[in-house]
Amino acid sequence: MRATVKGRVAVFHPQGFLDGNNAPSFLTMDDIKATESLNVDMLLVSLKKVIFFNKNGLDVFIKLLISIRNQKHIAIGLCDYDHKKFTTISAFYGNTLNFSLFLTEKIAELFAPSNKNDSKTVLLFNEDPSQRSAMAIELFDYGHNPVIAQSKKEFDEKKQNPDIYYAIIEDTYLGLFGQKIATRVTGNAIIYTVANFLDAEIGNTFNIAYHNNSLNVGFRLFIFDAYKVVSMNVHALNFFTKLASSAAEYNASICFVGLTFEKTPQSFKNDLEDAGMMFFENMDDILKNKELLQELGGSAAVASKNVRSLNKALVNELPHFIDATVSTIAMMTNAQASKESMNVQTLDIPNSANQYASSIGFYGDVDGMIILVFPKEIAKKACELLIGEATEEEEAILDSLAEFVNIIGGRAKALLGEKKHHVDITLPRTYSDVASLMEMAQNKKGVQVNLSFEGSNFIFFLTR
Repeated sequence: MRATVKGRVAVFHPQGFLDGNNAPSFLTMDDIKATESLNVDMLLVSLKKVIFFNKNGLDVFIKLLISIRNQKHIAIGLCDYDHKKFTTISAFYGNTLNFSLFLTEKIAELFAPSNKNDSKTVLLFNEDPSQRSAMAIELFDYGHNPVIAQSKKEFDEKKQNPDIYYAIIEDTYLGLFGQKIATRVTGNAIIYTVANFLDAEIGNTFNIAYHNNSLNVGFRLFIFDAYKVVSMNVHALNFFTKLASSAAEYNASICFVGLTFEKTPQSFKNDLEDAGMMFFENMDDILKNKELLQELGGSAAVASKNVRSLNKALVNELPHFIDATVSTIAMMTNAQASKESMNVQTLDIPNSANQYASSIGFYGDVDGMIILVFPKEIAKKACELLIGEATEEEEAILDSLAEFVNIIGGRAKALLGEKKHHVDITLPRTYSDVASLMEMAQNKKGVQVNLSFEGSNFIFFLTR
């Protein structure tokens, strides 16, 4: 089966039933490899002529598409479905959904770089604020004019006038942003989920590069959600022992929550405790205890003894990181940026009392860390856009700030991808107290760019 190509979007069109048995006959690796000479930015499978599918059938396509994405670093996904199919696919993959979903091929084309500067006015809504914002940033960057509905009610009202929009974007998902490695970040703790029987395979499935970069960004508390773990063997024990021991360099804490020792030797627990790992029965025992969070590192950051120098590869990509940052903030605040100064130095934050900060790491073909220092007013504006209302609640502002920085990281990742540089990003670490950031960043030399957004100062710092 060959793909149809429009611009730089290639679409495969299988027909009939996709149940895992006949799916391989509809699409093979030879079919996908045939697209390599087409110079496309996006590779999709259309479900328009598919009568029935199950997860096994879709998995055949997804595995093939992911294999080519890993080689060519292009967008992949599914398109041409109805609301029921969108709901079904989302349920199939849940938190493991790492490809895009476009309601129509027409909508997919809006997110292709080949359509840049061909401005279209579109109506956009997604229940997930981070998805809504990520789509808006992409559309804005490609020269389109997205009208963003902040609520389902507002969306239903606006779509009563469909003729004024080129497209109405709903039931769509961008699988290009963020990380699925950690289940979530709460109270600046990264929470990993593990289950079943833990053995030597944990060393293969756990992304140690992601973990180490999270340490470099400033995360100091890592929790393994182990409620569904049945048991572990000595290979898993050795893995966790080494992980806990290596965390000592950063004064980081690693905890297990919900792990029982009915089928695991009690001696394993003793060995892990000797290595510095702690055990708790319930997640709330950690996350709702502010004093304990402070003690474990969930509220503060300590500098690593390992200070890495800037390198040419990182500095060469500086314009991409600044572009990602400035375009995102401009979109979120309707404020235009001007550059005040740029220097190679250690981080310098004057008047730190009225500011929030965040750091996000990236690794792969290039590695490093972006530190962003926001005036509180800019952070509040970004928060208002993300949650649809103004708030003075600091926890909500910091949560939104993390989502905002995650979008910047995703945008930077996409810009690097356009240059064929493949990187992954960590989750953002936020700081309500800039002094904690300075503890983590002390002695780190980087490129500091001081920006002004309508009179408000903003600091961008690129380092390793």
